[in-house]
Amino acid sequence: MQQEGNYHVKVSELAIPDAFAIHPRQFHDDRGVFLEWYRHEALTEAVGHRLTLAQANYSVSRRGSVRGIHYADVPPGQAKYVTCARGAVLDVVVDLRVGSPTFGLWDTVRLDDQEHAAVYVAEGLGHAFVALTDDATVMYLCSAVYTPSGEHGLNPLDEDLGIEWPKESRLVVSDKDAAAPSLAAALASGALPKYDECQAFYASLAAADSARNE
Repeated sequence: MQQEGNYHVKVSELAIPDAFAIHPRQFHDDRGVFLEWYRHEALTEAVGHRLTLAQANYSVSRRGSVRGIHYADVPPGQAKYVTCARGAVLDVVVDLRVGSPTFGLWDTVRLDDQEHAAVYVAEGLGHAFVALTDDATVMYLCSAVYTPSGEHGLNPLDEDLGIEWPKESRLVVSDKDAAAPSLAAALASGALPKYDECQAFYASLAAADSARNE
């Protein structure tokens, strides 16, 4: 865990290894509030390498809308740093890395415009969220650009995954995500990332960082 210290953020690993929740310290005064929603040193210490910024995404979703589960081939994969600027979402991280000790498991973090928490999702992990409010506005920084040929998805309602989506509103899933395969089907097809290959890729990113700093 990264304590607040000089960074004014706290970083803690989720139940899924290589995924982290980031909670910033907020500074309130008569003008409003200020916070560091992203601080590269704090994330680098937790993850082991810097997040390369290649693309920034922005989405607005009505209540009950589900986006995901999405993941990308590794390498290059696509790490994501996600926060909710308006409203609230339930963010979901799924371990899709074959051979991982937590393969097939998932964890959640509530992201909203009150706590201003963020989530880091490493390459090879599955990511999804559901909007808990109307006009839920999510922003995410990505380590690689969107490449259709290397992007994949799983059905977010896969019963074997058993993600506990909120029951208070009707879920809205895109046709593309609804038609995505189940975890079992993706595993059988060989489409899922391999845990050891992901770990080797993370190590290569850390080595490249170290070489740049020498």
